[in-house]
Amino acid sequence: MTIDSELQARSENKCELCGSTETLSAFEVTQAPDTSSESSAYLCTTCQDQITTPATADTAHWQCLSESMWSEAAAVKVLAWRMLRYLRSESWAQDLLDMLYLEDEVLAWAEAGEMERADSGDVQHMDSNGAALLAGDTVVLIKDLNVKGAGFTAKRGTAVRGISLVPDNAEHIEGRINGQQIVILTKFVKKSG
Repeated sequence: MTIDSELQARSENKCELCGSTETLSAFEVTQAPDTSSESSAYLCTTCQDQITTPATADTAHWQCLSESMWSEAAAVKVLAWRMLRYLRSESWAQDLLDMLYLEDEVLAWAEAGEMERADSGDVQHMDSNGAALLAGDTVVLIKDLNVKGAGFTAKRGTAVRGISLVPDNAEHIEGRINGQQIVILTKFVKKSG
């Protein structure tokens, strides 16, 4: 029996993450301990595309993880954990992540893939709570900040809308406060909403 046929049987010809029956194929989960069908998942192209380029992730699509994270297949659990970690700034994703239990070896596999993404050179901007920041997000200051050269103090609780990410520095974002475009350290903000 081939890996594809094993995955088709296991998944009942449905995407193992979202349940779609359209354009399915085997998807090898990175950092897997072996190359058997246990290290792959049977996924639709929508899930595959968003896993390989998570910046394009449609958060509404991933609410399907509330069911698929309970799969018996380790590869499916690993993918669910990784996507929930990526989307953890969404309260529903953080709630699901808090409920998800992985055995030690499965958790190590899931974390290894996350380390691989961090090592790939993608600059990840995270707020003070570890939530991913994206361009256009609204953040709130968690402490008073003395804005050098502008002559004012940005007060704790100030909302900064439509932030920009500094592409080569994960610790810096840009935003407008009191009409001034300023650089803000990510450790002094939390994502709003």
